[in-house]
Amino acid sequence: MSDDTEMTVDPGTWGALLAPRLAQFAAVARHEHVTRAAQELGMPQSTLSRALARLEADLGVALFARHGRAVRLTRAGLTFRAAAERALAEVERSAESVRLDADPDGGRVAFGFLHTLGPETVPSLLRAFRADHPRVRFQLVQTYGEAMLERLRLGELDLCLTSPVPDEAGLVVRKLDEQRLRLVVPAGHRLADRKRVRLAEAASEAFVTLEPGYGLRRITDALCAEAGFAPRVAFEGEEAETLRGLVAAGLGVAVLPPPAVPRPGVVEVDLAGRRAVREIGLAWLDGAPAPAPVAAFRSFLLSRKGALLPGA
Repeated sequence: MSDDTEMTVDPGTWGALLAPRLAQFAAVARHEHVTRAAQELGMPQSTLSRALARLEADLGVALFARHGRAVRLTRAGLTFRAAAERALAEVERSAESVRLDADPDGGRVAFGFLHTLGPETVPSLLRAFRADHPRVRFQLVQTYGEAMLERLRLGELDLCLTSPVPDEAGLVVRKLDEQRLRLVVPAGHRLADRKRVRLAEAASEAFVTLEPGYGLRRITDALCAEAGFAPRVAFEGEEAETLRGLVAAGLGVAVLPPPAVPRPGVVEVDLAGRRAVREIGLAWLDGAPAPAPVAAFRSFLLSRKGALLPGA
């Protein structure tokens, strides 16, 4: 290869090529002196000089005007300095954030849970946990089961409480508790004075349910199929208390877990059958690192097995 052969750099490699040199460039730009910058960086002056020359050669521009070991930024150097300082500051912020997240006393836990666990269960869990870990911070994600598991798979969540309990490769899941499901009917409904009903007795009713993709919707559909019918769905929603409001308005019946606070206008009737339950499980990504605060919260939740749900 001749000496005048021009080297081209794939744009996709610029980050890897420049990243190790940004701190060196920024130090020289700050001191406007190669020797003083080398002393700050703890490296030989000759090594730093060669690194700067390679940086300029790779970029194809002069970043410094040299006067002995003193240097002055060119116009291109001034532009590059601003970008380099922003990049280094962002790396510093990210490194500090990662360090804080791993702090056993004050790190962060990304925790997902179902909407129906939000009003009472999750707040009581967090209050109990933070009594011994007051500095741990939480990123709370409240959504439906399939969306939550997808965020878990993507690494956006550390832990999640979900239902039905998933069984899939790549996830570790532990059943923690279960809730008896009830048939929710309007006050004055023909089944409202019953202590317990078979779901088949509601086969002719209009149902209000959560939307497809919600775990409770899958459970409802499965229970109805087991009872020998497909529910006639009149309304679909995203939140259990909204469904109770629709039932109170006489727009249908619903299969729901117990409410955090009793709602007027509806009657909650126990469903017969051992399988009329909703299992709640704790899930995390198999093999994912568990920083100290995540491990502590996971151990805390596992210790609540059988006593996770108030009144369950």
